[in-house]
Amino acid sequence: MIGVKICGITDTAALAAAAEAGADWVGFVFYPPSPRALTPSAAAAISAAVPGGPARVGLFVAPSDAAIRSVLAALPLDALQVYADIDRVAALCARFGLPVWQAVGVATQADLPRAAADRLVIEAKPPPGATRPGGNAVAIDWAMLAGWTAPAPWLLAGGLTPDNVAAAIAASGAAAVDVSSGVERQRGVKDPALIRAFIRAARQRTSAAA
Repeated sequence: MIGVKICGITDTAALAAAAEAGADWVGFVFYPPSPRALTPSAAAAISAAVPGGPARVGLFVAPSDAAIRSVLAALPLDALQVYADIDRVAALCARFGLPVWQAVGVATQADLPRAAADRLVIEAKPPPGATRPGGNAVAIDWAMLAGWTAPAPWLLAGGLTPDNVAAAIAASGAAAVDVSSGVERQRGVKDPALIRAFIRAARQRTSAAA
């Protein structure tokens, strides 16, 4: 079955929809410039309101150890997703004893990572003038990933929506996908109906094959 992560959860309705629809992971953003950023206490309250369900992933950008500790003190996380180089990824894994996912922006095949984190999130490089890392709702050339020998399990991210996720999976060979803005009704606010539609569309090929 195709794995699905719904990132940038900001309220209990979105988390409940992701859980009910069978998402594998949900992401809480701890990067203040993001419109989806939460404080540790806010994320903890949302998570506690919908116990169980998807694994919780914390998203950090070039985080200090102290920043991660402050989140973990409020909210148990199942994994850390970070924008950092591979050496920092390894250090964080050793320091906190949690799986660490490395987010990697790519523009060409030459950008695809060769070193392994616990998991990779593959997305577009930020466009010129972007104020945040990440795909910024821009899709990469999915075909460049077909046949790629990845050093670790990976998720395809960036520019995915309920309308294009099935095509993205078919073109890239992705076994898991990660969406944020593609399931929002307005900036930073998830739409439960779009969350359900995205998960259904991502898994339609699996259902058809079965």
